[in-house]
Amino acid sequence: MEQISSYIDNDILYICLKGHIDSSNAAQAEEAINAIRAEHPEKQIILDAEQLEYISSAGLRVVLRLLKQKKDLQIINVSSSVYEILEMTGFTEMLPVKKAYRRLSVEGCTMIGRGANGAVYRYDEETIVKYYFNPNALPEIHHEREMARKAFILGINTAIPYDIVRVGDGYGAVAELLNAESISRLLAEDPENIEKYAGIFIEMLKKIHSTELKPGDMPDMKQIAVDWADFLKDYLPEDQWEKLHALVAAVPERNTMLHGDYHSCNVMVQNNETLLIDMDTLCMGHPIFELASMFNAFVGFSEVDHETSLSFLGIPFEMAVDFWKICLKLYMDTEDEKVLAEVEKKAMVIGYTRMMRRAIRRNGLNTPDGQVRINRCKEQLEKLLKEVDTLDF
Repeated sequence: MEQISSYIDNDILYICLKGHIDSSNAAQAEEAINAIRAEHPEKQIILDAEQLEYISSAGLRVVLRLLKQKKDLQIINVSSSVYEILEMTGFTEMLPVKKAYRRLSVEGCTMIGRGANGAVYRYDEETIVKYYFNPNALPEIHHEREMARKAFILGINTAIPYDIVRVGDGYGAVAELLNAESISRLLAEDPENIEKYAGIFIEMLKKIHSTELKPGDMPDMKQIAVDWADFLKDYLPEDQWEKLHALVAAVPERNTMLHGDYHSCNVMVQNNETLLIDMDTLCMGHPIFELASMFNAFVGFSEVDHETSLSFLGIPFEMAVDFWKICLKLYMDTEDEKVLAEVEKKAMVIGYTRMMRRAIRRNGLNTPDGQVRINRCKEQLEKLLKEVDTLDF
């Protein structure tokens, strides 16, 4: 029957309702639903109403009979008009009913930043949209909203997502960000003021790192980094891997906030106020892990191909390196080149560990570009592990 179709995802049977289901076709719709159920008798059922335009009392009786047999029945992607019918007839009190997400297109929108999990676009003067690469990203979106809410309560200025939308075949989160520009955009437009923008950037970072959390409030970055090191056990000489693992495991515990992906596209300036975006990586731990992420963003990821800096950050590689150096001086509050070099090496140990693991997991061992990146990381780690005896500072 045209009004009924189905698919299976994560071992759940989705039965899709389409068009109008009323007295003229309710019996046929029920017959089609029962036929689908007979093929998958043990599976949980979710009714997907994304294409359902109208349902009459006859159609509702079909749903009611199904509910009596499947107590865990749900209805998702319900339009406003159909939701009104379900609410008026009491169905929203009988079973879970989820409204459809409105659809947006980011085609033609300016990309503000791009990370491992998604890309942030300027949708209009007042709003931004983060599009998630994972087509089943709803848990990620809810996680990021919760992290943003916690950070906001603790005094970190951030744009909290207020709406979830469909973007193509995936999902996005919408947040208000009125006329804000990223530090990357400001650097590209006004390179002479690089030290000014570095100051704004580091002022926000120090505020993040001075924010105390309770154990368990956010993910533990040290454990994540230990997992990175563990991954490389089969790819590094045994003595190097043992020292790497010992260094990461010995990093002191900290209950202070980290952003986890702190770079110049994720820090915005709006009416002289600094705002943090892209909060899905929010975590807690020692600041060396944050500095490692920053080294990768401004230097490491673009060492092999300098054009990566332009596509990722929107600024030339040379400017990105200069910005990193200035930021490190401001963060450490010193001009002592020896101290700065030592801290940079510590950050590089974590940074190259993460990049090597990332390249291997992305099939880098089987591609020329990947092999170059992996060999670069191995060479750097071999050198650094001879010179670094602690990652603390």
